[in-house]
Amino acid sequence: MARRRRKKQKAPWEFSKKIVVVVFSINIVVIVFSIIMMWRTCDLSPMAYLIPAVAAETATGTGFYYSKAKVENRIKLMKHYNIEPSEQSFNEQGGYYNG
Repeated sequence: MARRRRKKQKAPWEFSKKIVVVVFSINIVVIVFSIIMMWRTCDLSPMAYLIPAVAAETATGTGFYYSKAKVENRIKLMKHYNIEPSEQSFNEQGGYYNG
């Protein structure tokens, strides 16, 4: 009798992780393309426009991901310490509001 092994199912990537990977990929492609074109044309003017624009997009995506992860981690810790997450749990200072 042959035993069938169950394959471990990989958890699908979260949407926010997909955003970060796509943004970093686009950033790398644009930077590499800019370097190649600057080398071929001997013109450095694309650095003034392309690289800051793509870097700003990367910073926005990274900031979004970090803020999302911060909230998720806070909720996980609150559940670990048996604190019920509520709207009042999250204030501007980042601490737990006990009032």
